[in-house]
Amino acid sequence: MKQVSIPLQPAFAREFAQEWVEAWNSHDLERILAHYDDEVVLISPVALKLLNNGDGVVRGKTALREYFLRGIQAFPNRRFDLIEVLWGVETVVVCYGNNVRGSKSAEVMQLTVEGKIRRVWANYDQ
Repeated sequence: MKQVSIPLQPAFAREFAQEWVEAWNSHDLERILAHYDDEVVLISPVALKLLNNGDGVVRGKTALREYFLRGIQAFPNRRFDLIEVLWGVETVVVCYGNNVRGSKSAEVMQLTVEGKIRRVWANYDQ
């Protein structure tokens, strides 16, 4: 596994965000999931709505696979456009536009030292 320098470096954060957006735009589920740790926790108002699970939390890569597959199947022409990348000590914030909703989103991604997303908080403007 590739080790990531903590604190994160700006060049890594930008490269990571660009690859993440390109993976989503490819609609290749395995390429998308390659960015996530097996024990990932995703927290999202969209998950709250779609899963109706009371907390909007998706736990683990298996559950994440099912959740993302539903989104890919529901929106086969979805495209993300990278707007901005921010970084912290162990986090990357990816701000992007979504052509399906015509909205902006930002995801705060906490990374492992292997460069995988451990926790993600999804935020939307609509």
